[in-house]
Amino acid sequence: MAGSTHTVTNQAPPLVQYDVFGSDRALLEAVERHLAPEAREDGLAELSALGRTCGSAQVQEWGVQADENPPRLRTHDRYGHRIDEVDFHPAWHRLLGKGVSAGLTAAWGRPGGHVRRAAAFLMWTQVDAGTCCPLSMTHAAVPALRADPELAAEWEPRLTSVIYDRALRPAGQKPGALFGMGMTEKQGGSDVRSNTTAARPLAEDGTYALTGHKWFCSAPMSDAFLVLAQAPGGLTCFLVPRVLEDGSRNVFALQRLKDKLGNRSNASAEVEFDGTWARRVGEEGRGVRTIIGMVSATRLDCVLGSAGLMRQAVAQAVHHCAHREAFGGKLLDKPLMRNVLADLALESEAATTLGLRLAAAYDDGGEQERALLRIAVPAAKYWVTKRCAPVAVEAAECLGGNGYVEESGMPRLVRESPLNSIWEGAGNVQALDVLRALRDPATLDAYLREVGRARGADHRLDAAIKGLLTELADLEGVEGRARRLTERLALVLQGSLLVRYAPPEVADAFCAGRLGGDAGTAFGTLPATLDLTTITTRAHPTP
Repeated sequence: MAGSTHTVTNQAPPLVQYDVFGSDRALLEAVERHLAPEAREDGLAELSALGRTCGSAQVQEWGVQADENPPRLRTHDRYGHRIDEVDFHPAWHRLLGKGVSAGLTAAWGRPGGHVRRAAAFLMWTQVDAGTCCPLSMTHAAVPALRADPELAAEWEPRLTSVIYDRALRPAGQKPGALFGMGMTEKQGGSDVRSNTTAARPLAEDGTYALTGHKWFCSAPMSDAFLVLAQAPGGLTCFLVPRVLEDGSRNVFALQRLKDKLGNRSNASAEVEFDGTWARRVGEEGRGVRTIIGMVSATRLDCVLGSAGLMRQAVAQAVHHCAHREAFGGKLLDKPLMRNVLADLALESEAATTLGLRLAAAYDDGGEQERALLRIAVPAAKYWVTKRCAPVAVEAAECLGGNGYVEESGMPRLVRESPLNSIWEGAGNVQALDVLRALRDPATLDAYLREVGRARGADHRLDAAIKGLLTELADLEGVEGRARRLTERLALVLQGSLLVRYAPPEVADAFCAGRLGGDAGTAFGTLPATLDLTTITTRAHPTP
């Protein structure tokens, strides 16, 4: 055919070879705001380097390859021996190695470690969300292991290492290790107290033999796992190594890998224990209390992961509309498209600002900050993760039919977008955790102090705080409206942070659309009187 019929015009170039960190103004400003002066220079340099890595064509291609070539389960070797291994595409190992070396498991114990890691995690999600799962659990295992100082001393240096070693061998022989987690079972889901996996004490103090199953065991190629099982004293937390100290494989029978909607590069398995050796973490009967530190940290990662997915979706949409022409001009300059993009950008910036604020609370570690985390983490996990899917879908629509094609990358974001809302406790679990947190006056006091710092700066925020106080004053039958209350807690907190820290145009639009009721229920319904051009310009991922 004549080549002239295939002239390609009016297409946006790929969004590659750009600085994912430096071009994300909300993220950059949050890091500058929350990092202490003594850690700021090193932190910014480290994140800038990672931002360029995340935006490189090579690393982006690895993300595509890992997603297109999901892991494969190998239960037996060629001779019939049970091996229970998972094979990954080389791109997975390259990405996981990059993530470990970038410090995504090394937040604990270094200045500004949680803020630096939160920013890195938000960026890394934009490359491949699948590798974020083992990175998250390895990071989050540290506070749970600290329930046993001896175990923490043994394992923490391995978990916070910046060296990735994929080999299956005793963890004591490795320069770094990864952790997985197995909590849920077929009959219980989030109701982990109904777990039936049994733990029988062995002769050596603190060791047990586990028998049972786990319906979801994430990252089954990891070196060790935190699991819950029923010991004689009740539900207890255990450390299950993949390989025992003598080099033999622990009993860890992988039954199948889950065929998931998204998160395709990561393996999630069903696993059977049959006399599996385990070591107790914390006291018998206090398994939930022991593992709750891990759960809180992974929930914050759900917030950060969703913020990262939203940022990438918005970046792709704005980038496309800045290059694509229709009806006589750039899509970005069309008033209606500008309204949609600005609305999406508000959601992304609010999520990023909230996620980094919570990471800063981890770094602070003070009593009031810990109290704030008890209520703000489940509220943020509830709301931010639920906003991710509609943002991803609307952003894909901004690309039109191009956004429905796999090569655009948008379908991958859409498939990934519901995950963080489901994992680590779905919406009702988070809302009920918020109600439990409210039983402690210190948590509500910490929350009100935080949002109160913005009082008087915007009349719509002030009215929202007043309305929230009215709701909190009447807790009769509160469980039935726990979702509504949790949503308001999250929105008011986001609004207060944007009023304090974001440019006036961003804060004004957020308060108008999210708190003032001056917008519809779909994206792109903000009041046309707002300065939406400034918001879309701020959201542009400048290559």
